[in-house]
Amino acid sequence: MYKLAMMGTFCVGKSALIMQFIEDCFLTEYDPTIQDFYRQQTVVDGEQCQLDIVDTTGIEAFCPMRDKSIRWGEGFLLVYAVNDRHSFENVNVLWDRLQILKGTKHVPVVLVANKVDVTNRVVHRTQGQEVARSFGIPYVETSAKTGQGVEQAFHELMGEIHRMRSEELNSDLNTKQREACGCKCCTIQ
Repeated sequence: MYKLAMMGTFCVGKSALIMQFIEDCFLTEYDPTIQDFYRQQTVVDGEQCQLDIVDTTGIEAFCPMRDKSIRWGEGFLLVYAVNDRHSFENVNVLWDRLQILKGTKHVPVVLVANKVDVTNRVVHRTQGQEVARSFGIPYVETSAKTGQGVEQAFHELMGEIHRMRSEELNSDLNTKQREACGCKCCTIQ
């Protein structure tokens, strides 16, 4: 099971991305989200997986609900709209909040540039790539309207979660091996 959370300011297309991924359809009407939950079965690396997805609010008045979703989630799609500079600038604020609430800088996150189908783009690909590189996370361009990159964004995030789980498992195994050895050279003091 993968617990995913969508984060971003309002009107960036978080709900539309989820509906495109789950239902293969585009939402044409904007309906502000407070908090919605979705469940989807998918195949990752030939293995059947369940995705629990929370669509968080982009409305500042409901930040406590968003913070609760951050604590719940294990992987995050950090979404901005390429035609909305404010949503792009807010990515840094959400990134910082995510790290504070998770208590670590090692969190599975994918930076998602949505609405790449629009003609009035104000945030260019290189700007998004630069921010993703500075965070050390993958970058994916999407269009909830056309479906471009949507599946890739979700699968990229599941890959990040899988990688993080493997690293934690290896770390736990190494610790147990050192403890089982019993010699002082393997014991971390």
